[in-house]
Amino acid sequence: QVQLVESGGGLVQAGGSLRLSCAASGSWLSIKTMGWYRQAPGKQRELVAGITATRITDYADSVKGRFTISRDNTKNTVYLQMNDLKPEDTAVYYCYALRYNDAASWGQGTQVTVSS
Repeated sequence: QVQLVESGGGLVQAGGSLRLSCAASGSWLSIKTMGWYRQAPGKQRELVAGITATRITDYADSVKGRFTISRDNTKNTVYLQMNDLKPEDTAVYYCYALRYNDAASWGQGTQVTVSS
């Protein structure tokens, strides 16, 4: 089983930056993909970015060129560097981990608010 703890959310002005962290405990080597989803009020949860164990990355079109996902295997942690934030990036961001057996784990969510 994998447990995820997120940190790094907060309030920032448009154009600013934040870095989210997601620390995994449990079986790190069993994780195939990690990443972030987000959910804004009244909207469906959407994939923001993902990274595989071999560091292949994928991004939503809306964040390409602004967000960067990375992983540190020595710390069992995935990061989401968010630059040039826009008010439409405001949401609760959820870390996820997908294991090779297709079991999924979720973090508790962290609020990101971007003021105009």
